[in-house]
Parts: sequence; C-alpha cells; structure tokens
Amino acid sequence: MTAESDAAFDTLLDGRVRLHQPQAGYRAAIDPVLLAAFTAAGAGERVLDVGTGTGAAALCLAARVPGVVVVGLEKRADAADFARRNAALNGLDGRVGVLEGDLLAPPPELVPGTFDRVMMNPPYLRAGAASVPPDPWKAAANVEGEAGLADWVRFAAAMLKPRGTLTMVHRADRVDEILAALHGARIGSLTLVPLWPKAGEEARRILLAAQKGGRSPARFTAGLVLHGPDGAYGAQAQRILRDMEPLIA
Repeated sequence: MTAESDAAFDTLLDGRVRLHQPQAGYRAAIDPVLLAAFTAAGAGERVLDVGTGTGAAALCLAARVPGVVVVGLEKRADAADFARRNAALNGLDGRVGVLEGDLLAPPPELVPGTFDRVMMNPPYLRAGAASVPPDPWKAAANVEGEAGLADWVRFAAAMLKPRGTLTMVHRADRVDEILAALHGARIGSLTLVPLWPKAGEEARRILLAAQKGGRSPARFTAGLVLHGPDGAYGAQAQRILRDMEPLIA
C-alpha cells in the first residue's frame, strides 16, 4: 500500500469527490469528470470503468447518480489500491468496486455481456509513436502498452449487454482509428462531442457515445467550449465540472 505521505489530496465536483493521488507523477484532471458527466447511467445500472486509475471517473459517476453500481478495472496494483481507498474515503465503497487485472486477460469476476455501460479514458498516445515518460504512472496513463485502442474497444464490446452503451474520452486526432475500432467491434449509433479549448480553436479532445449493435447514422453535436477568452472555465463547463450538471449529447 502506498503511504499517505506519498499521496496528494485533490477534490472534484466542487469538493463532492475527494481523491488521494500520487504526490508525484500522473494526476487526474478534467477528462474523467467530463467522461462521468457524459455517461448517462441510471439508478440500478451496472457500469464498468476500464482503466479506472485512482477512481476519478467511477467516483464522479457514483456521486452524480444515486443507485448506480460501478466496477473499476485497473492493471496497476498501486493504482487499484488508491481507487479502493478513495471509494472508502467518499463512502462509496458499497457501490464502487475495484478489480485488479488486465483487459487482455480479465479477471474471472468480469462476466461478458453483463454491463449496461462501459466507460473508459484510454491512453492517448500510440505505443512506439511517443516517448515513454520515465514515471511509470504517467507512462501507463499516457502511452498504450500491450493493449492498443482496438483492444480496448473490443473488450468494451465483450463486456456490454446487447444495446449497451460505450462512452469514451480521447484525442480528436485519433477519430479515424476510433471509428475503425468501433466498426470492427460492431458498435454503432455514434455520437461525437468535440471539446473546444476556446471558441474558434480546434478540438483536441472528443467525447463519444456508441451502442453495441447500434445502426443509426453517426452525428456530431455542437460540442462544449471549455474556456472563455480569459482562460477561466465557461459557464456550461463550470456547471458540469462543479455543479454536477450532466453533459447531454
């Protein structure tokens, strides 16, 4: 177990979620908060958070949606330990569980076809196409390992119930790969939400939702502008990041 002296204390959703994270190395930012806001789960649904890390997205979703049950899957033992302790810290360990395991060889507790929703924030950079950070936390969070983007999507498809929904946050410049992976896994009815850093700037991140077995045409929404001209979060972004407003596609 990581010592408390090695952990930093952060808060999300205006203090509604408290999070211990590594003092040095990778720390969750706004992407998992936006992912949770975009995952339209309901009470009684089971949601799988793939690559849960320290549990940021899982805990934000559980805080937003009373009655939802979230299972986090995390490959790194130290990150999984953080996530379990964070669930207890927030009084959510009854609804947020964490399994240690690899999506390429998932633990037997994960039964295919049993989740209403899968959400994930995969590493943004391709293996071999970027310098691997020396910090192992950052390396695992930012650069793909043995599992590539298509592996993540295939795993999500396997875990979802028929007509279940996948939500993901990723880099906008990898949309072509994402579309190919979704097509290969027979996940369709795609909705894309560009995340604009400021009005008039190109999107660097996207949120997407897609349905297992879905066949409706893909659509783009107007997206979300994160920052105003002064660099502060815009009004809609503040309502999502601080006031727990859902991000509706």
